[in-house]
Amino acid sequence: MAHPDRPDGLAGAIRPYRPGDQEALYRVCLRTGDGGNDASSLYSHPDLLGDVFVGPYLELQPQFAFVVDDGSGAEGYVLGALDSAAFATVCERLWWPAVRARYGGASIDQGSADAWLLRWIETPPPVPDFARDYPSHLHIDLLPRWQSGGWGRRLIERLMAELAAAGSTGVHLGVGRSNERAVGFYRHLGFTDLDGDDTTLWLGRPLP
Repeated sequence: MAHPDRPDGLAGAIRPYRPGDQEALYRVCLRTGDGGNDASSLYSHPDLLGDVFVGPYLELQPQFAFVVDDGSGAEGYVLGALDSAAFATVCERLWWPAVRARYGGASIDQGSADAWLLRWIETPPPVPDFARDYPSHLHIDLLPRWQSGGWGRRLIERLMAELAAAGSTGVHLGVGRSNERAVGFYRHLGFTDLDGDDTTLWLGRPLP
């Protein structure tokens, strides 16, 4: 039943992540993994995207994971890491070795999206210099029907409150430069430009 107090009429609630949500969150990641569009056709290994951008957060810092639940399961999520440098160190010890072993013998087209992610797994990008001032980072994805009506804002505000309560002084994120709708959304929430290249824009916001 639609909720009249929701701007979009969708019946949903934001709640902390539960272990039984993992499969749904991997699915959301894949279905939004092409600049907000469905990336299912781009990847030969459907769990690969989630193993990079969802799994380590659920495994290592689940206290900073929140979902939108429509009553039948998770339809979107926000995931955070409190200290990006420390998180990268722990991932290298406790997450990436198993992921590398999982895909080490996979047959991959070197020009494919899978190949790009496998290179990421083998050599994760360095923690950016601006993480000194914005040490936390986040990832957020929602299925299309939840991408309006304030759900993204509410998810991010919930996470930022938790990060601030845990002592974070700032949070950053990366977004495709061509995704003008997402860039505008983050700027509307008070994020400002930190750095970028031809394809990616990095934005940050002080906390609390």
